[in-house]
Amino acid sequence: MTELTDALRLEESGTGWAGTLTNDWAIGDAVNGGLLMSLAATAVARSSTAAGGHADPLTFSGVFLSPGAAGPVRVEPQILRSGRSMTTAQVSVSQPAGDGSVERMRALLTLGDLTRYADPVQKTVAAPEIPPPEHCVSARDAPPSTLTESGFLKRFDARMDPATIGWAAGEPSGNGELRGWLRLADGADLDAIGLLLVLDAFPPVSFDLGSVGWVPTVEFTGYVRGVPAPGWLQLRLHTEHAAGGLLNEDCQVWDSSGRLVAHSRQLASARFPA
Repeated sequence: MTELTDALRLEESGTGWAGTLTNDWAIGDAVNGGLLMSLAATAVARSSTAAGGHADPLTFSGVFLSPGAAGPVRVEPQILRSGRSMTTAQVSVSQPAGDGSVERMRALLTLGDLTRYADPVQKTVAAPEIPPPEHCVSARDAPPSTLTESGFLKRFDARMDPATIGWAAGEPSGNGELRGWLRLADGADLDAIGLLLVLDAFPPVSFDLGSVGWVPTVEFTGYVRGVPAPGWLQLRLHTEHAAGGLLNEDCQVWDSSGRLVAHSRQLASARFPA
């Protein structure tokens, strides 16, 4: 069993699914939102296939209501419609709190069969030219901080394009762009559901604009376009607008064959120096 499959392990429980969140996937005290998305998609896919529906996430649109924490977690999917080619569902992720529970995230998903939508490709975007992984900078070589010392970062082998890491030395470029490579630290290959985690795995692009501290996601919309080929994934993050402490962050992911396999846009909150 890989680290990720262990983190996404769920057991049927009443009308939903039960699992456990750990600090292995946390940044500071908060479990990464990408892991919550992959966990939610796992529960929806299992419920969908059990009802004769589809298993591959095509779209994911979620709002984050409170930070996830280490401990028990409950995932409640609801299949809204299952047709011949697509299944639509909603899902809620919550954790115990006192005598009740607190909701961490709620999302709408569309599922289908990714092989049905892989070809032909009428138009796409190519990955940017960046140095190969061995000539990029490992995220683990960054100065000690809450980010670099987090359990989450240790789950990945992340390599940053040297041209986009000035922020790590206190010299953000102001371009609002990060590029690099990513794979799981244990060498396991990622599947379609794992791509939701990847879309929220890199440092926030706001760092390249000089922001400081935690950058929580307000809303996230992601699209999975294919099952990734084994090997390194290439990522590009960029922002087109930041104002009033909010910014959009766009992420594109290509697999080792150069095929675009996922992309997303999220609205995030960031703090900037006065």
